[in-house]
Amino acid sequence: MTAFSPSSDQSPTDTLAPSLALGAELLDHGAPEGGHPDHRMFGLATFLVADGMTFAGFFAAYLTFRAVNPLPAGAIYELELILPTINTVLLVVSSFTFHRAAKQLRQNQLGACRLWLLVTAGLGLAFLGGQMVEYFSLPFGLTDNLYASTFYALTGFHGLHVTLGALMILIVWWQARIPGKFTADHHFGVEAAELYWHFVDGIWLILYGILYLL
Repeated sequence: MTAFSPSSDQSPTDTLAPSLALGAELLDHGAPEGGHPDHRMFGLATFLVADGMTFAGFFAAYLTFRAVNPLPAGAIYELELILPTINTVLLVVSSFTFHRAAKQLRQNQLGACRLWLLVTAGLGLAFLGGQMVEYFSLPFGLTDNLYASTFYALTGFHGLHVTLGALMILIVWWQARIPGKFTADHHFGVEAAELYWHFVDGIWLILYGILYLL
């Protein structure tokens, strides 16, 4: 690298320009040909594993509470199944629609990809709406007892993840309108959002089984 000195013909901006251009290329398209491998998906997967451990702590706490203090018949935490089951169907279907969006992108069908992304975001928002309806219909509040607090902590933390996931989907949907932003070979943003969304879906299936079916 050429050092900058007062006597040099280069300015600091000229010296930094190639590095800035390389950084922009990495963000938009991944590692350039002949460059370093792109480890962003590995980094995201590592984050999701750590995030999954947080959920695992919540699950373990809830199961421990139930084991130490068995729930009496007719307790307030015997939950209705209709609305959570509908929400489960919405999330499972949304995983398939996101997979469809990614498949369309790999076939360079950007219009169809954007459509399926929008459908996926809509399903996620519908899930959040259903969760709000459930909250308002529950006969117990956040601070009523230990079980109620754990229930709201688990479902609320997952709802936060769904909210962030829906925002990510809407962001990549908006970016997909830019020519060349995503192509069949360069689509990290869509791929990362899809992995995150499948993670959120999988966590909900575990949560649904523990909270509503056990």
